[in-house]
Amino acid sequence: MGKSVLSQINASILINAIYAMQGYPAMLISNLLSPISIIIIVTFASHGSLLGEAVSGGLITAFVGGGLSLQADLAHLKNDFKLQDMVVSSPTSAGVYLFGMAISELIFQIPSIITLLALAFFFVHATLFAAAEVFAVLVLLYAFSIVLGFFLSTVSSDILQSWAFIGILSILLTTIPPVYYPINYIPMPWRYIAYISPTTYAAGIVQVSLGYLPPSQSNIALDWAVLIALCIILFVIAVKKNRWRDV
Repeated sequence: MGKSVLSQINASILINAIYAMQGYPAMLISNLLSPISIIIIVTFASHGSLLGEAVSGGLITAFVGGGLSLQADLAHLKNDFKLQDMVVSSPTSAGVYLFGMAISELIFQIPSIITLLALAFFFVHATLFAAAEVFAVLVLLYAFSIVLGFFLSTVSSDILQSWAFIGILSILLTTIPPVYYPINYIPMPWRYIAYISPTTYAAGIVQVSLGYLPPSQSNIALDWAVLIALCIILFVIAVKKNRWRDV
């Protein structure tokens, strides 16, 4: 990796993570409150029986939310500071720019991720293989949400529109789907609606691997196939349909 690429990635981290964390610490609290509040509600409502599922759901929310937040940040930098115009006219490729911004979003999510991992350490008892499988799911979900966020940022004309997208997608991906509880809590035929969201498949893999959901309630091979296929399809759409140079 050349020095110019490293400098671009470092600039993205400084602008979108380090400076933001220093200047707006309230945003860190806001990021943490989103999954923690739902964990508390689900735990109280279930009298503690769904604490493990809620914590694993919080991790899914943190990674998906981090990727979706990229949309607003990219749109803000593109529309308000015209940063994308400068990047487009430079030797920096869209891939390098996106990678640097993705790393910056992950760094910005570190306080939330550390808190959720601490809760998982005490309340989620996972084998080494299960932990590795959960990690793979989170990486895949983060890639999915990053690509989705990048694509929407290139077609968004205003930061307010970006926040609207985030609000809608957050509900569809992390609030309505059975992320914080097993899918068998949803009665039929409403359960079929949950399968519209990709996070339902991700949560199914996580919950089965951690022993919260019987394997008979989820087809792990199908869940992995759907997640991987969605990531590939979304990546192809983002590459072909984004407006990276048409801004």
